[in-house]
Amino acid sequence: MATFSSIGDSTDPGFGVYVHWPFCAAKCPYCDFNSHVRHQPVDQPRFVSAFLTEMAEARRLSGPRTVTSIFMGGGTPSLMDPATVEAVLTGIAKFWHVPDGIEVTMEANPSSVEATRFHGYRAAGVNRVSLGVQALNDRDLKFLGRLHNTEDALKAIGLARDIFPRMSFDLIYARPNQTVADWEQELKQAVSYAVDHLSLYQLTIEEGTPFYGLHKAGKLVVPDGEQSAVLYEATQEITEGFGMPAYEVSNHAAPGAESRHNLTYWRYGDYAGIGPGAHGRLSMGRNKIATATERKPEEWLKLVEEHGHGMIDQEVLGLDEQADELLLMGLRLKEGIDLVRWQSLSGREPDPDREQFLIEHGFIERLGNSRLRCTPAGMLILDAVVADLAC
Repeated sequence: MATFSSIGDSTDPGFGVYVHWPFCAAKCPYCDFNSHVRHQPVDQPRFVSAFLTEMAEARRLSGPRTVTSIFMGGGTPSLMDPATVEAVLTGIAKFWHVPDGIEVTMEANPSSVEATRFHGYRAAGVNRVSLGVQALNDRDLKFLGRLHNTEDALKAIGLARDIFPRMSFDLIYARPNQTVADWEQELKQAVSYAVDHLSLYQLTIEEGTPFYGLHKAGKLVVPDGEQSAVLYEATQEITEGFGMPAYEVSNHAAPGAESRHNLTYWRYGDYAGIGPGAHGRLSMGRNKIATATERKPEEWLKLVEEHGHGMIDQEVLGLDEQADELLLMGLRLKEGIDLVRWQSLSGREPDPDREQFLIEHGFIERLGNSRLRCTPAGMLILDAVVADLAC
């Protein structure tokens, strides 16, 4: 079994590399991610070449760095051949220092993987897989537009447990007509299959998706705020009782099994974003550059081949903007934010009246003089808390 490096802390959030594979076998009706269906085979060697070209530009911007995590997301990265995955990982090691034992995660769908591919991904260097299970009953899987059934999901979970040192899977809850009792039963079943990590997301209706049109027309009704809060609280109680408490608003892990890569995001570290629609944050002195690439895969490919990268935006973030982003990301975590770091960026302390109001109403709390975090009640209104503190 691989030995993973430390997950770090908020003072050293690390440097991650994110690679986006934008293709899916089908587009789910709730999904607003940058994913695309292609009915002809994708030219994987051509995309590998473009990934490596864009890595060279990211390396020019980042300078020499030691990579602490790699994440291949999508889309459906498990549609890649194992040879493609190996070439991508080899390329990352060409441009940055990649120590042995770092977390290398790949997202996979139960309908798009086989035992031979899992073994191939493991041989290529992947040591953590994140499965998009989403539900553990066939009715809701069909409603969510998934191509797999419950049997496929459980088979993929079993294979992942056997082959990879670490494994996580996702579930979506707060589905139409889902009762608290239904969710509690499904979640307890999920915990029994999990190894050390679960991602549990409430169904959200995103503009531009098929679900958005149905919801607007009154044909798709999701739980209201009060019911969603009850479902969220049941989620916290069950996962904590099984030794997998929330370390982030939607992510649960046994102590030490937190996602190293996602912690880099939430602790406001640096990361290079490679591929169509990928975002990055790269420090340059006291500033950060926020990078974004072209979302359409073929347009991105053309830009890379003609100009050496597919970036369409490089915004320099000043200290105030960085402070706001640190607050937005860091308050998602149970550990909260490092106040000294936030103050060094913002040049101020939290407004005492606003802070006191939020403390008195039980939405935030201080951990000594150095940290500030949301309480469980504050997590339920996280956006409002962040907006109040950022003023």
